[in-house]
Amino acid sequence: MNKTAQKILFLSAILVLFYNCSDDDDDDTSGNWVKKSTFNEEARSNSAAFTIGNIGYMGTGYDGSDYYKDFWSYDIDTNSWQQLSDFPGLERSSATTFVINNEGYMGTGYNGDYSDELADFYKYNPVTNSWTQIADFGGSARYGAVGFSSDTHGYVGTGYDGSDKKDFWKYSPSTDSWEESLGFGGDKRRDGVTFTIGNEVYLATGVSNGVYEEDFWVFDLDTEVWTELEDVDEDDDDYITRSNAVAFTMNGKGYIACGEYSYSISSVYEYTPSTESWDEKTEFELYARRDAIAFSNGQRAFVALGRNGTLYLDDNMEFFPNDEQDDDDN
Repeated sequence: MNKTAQKILFLSAILVLFYNCSDDDDDDTSGNWVKKSTFNEEARSNSAAFTIGNIGYMGTGYDGSDYYKDFWSYDIDTNSWQQLSDFPGLERSSATTFVINNEGYMGTGYNGDYSDELADFYKYNPVTNSWTQIADFGGSARYGAVGFSSDTHGYVGTGYDGSDKKDFWKYSPSTDSWEESLGFGGDKRRDGVTFTIGNEVYLATGVSNGVYEEDFWVFDLDTEVWTELEDVDEDDDDYITRSNAVAFTMNGKGYIACGEYSYSISSVYEYTPSTESWDEKTEFELYARRDAIAFSNGQRAFVALGRNGTLYLDDNMEFFPNDEQDDDDN
């Protein structure tokens, strides 16, 4: 065999090894996205959403020119949307939500047409399809905050009120009052995310003064104590860093999907609390996006709406984290 033939054989072996490794890497990434019923009305981003049982609820938002106050339900079982009673407050984007005792709470947000940052808050009763105004948020008017809840209380914190924030406030429905909840040692931020596993709430991502936040925290709903975990940029995991993402929980694991990191992204990562580890999953299979919404009942999860640049979106996808990717589903 001459030297030229030897070189060709050597290069061929390298290429085979490269593609085999690439295939192995692909095999290590699981997850499948399946297209579901498109949202009935105007495409939009920065809507607010929560889930009660097998029903996802969403409302408000912005489409690049108009703010909205319409309110909708998405039935996970029947894959259908239904319009409900309008949100009673001012049209807005970037509001926050939480759920207590099968009732949804929505408030704060932004309306640049009339009053910029907002502090009003409302309770939605799904049985009567009606809204009740509750006490205004206890902190400063803001948008881009995070919200979560225990069985008895709601919590809202971080966000932007003209500057980035890190305070947290606790809402008691029995007294219709807010009190400041101290103890968060993390960085200021807006447009972060939380996901809840059992009695623990995990807080990650967000941006402050143009810097993407990399700290990672857990809040114990029983003791109301924050604990710092390993930053998401440790061990070369900085791909999780982003803002304007969505987060949800399925079967005891947390997920962060899509968002913005200088541009709209579609990557998805799974967090396992028992090993404190992150794993990459199949990326979101339609347009990369920021400012989407997510529904999850703990066993099933959906990501919908959002925007990519000036393109506002109305699609809706269900995520199956352990299935193989199948492009025919879309």
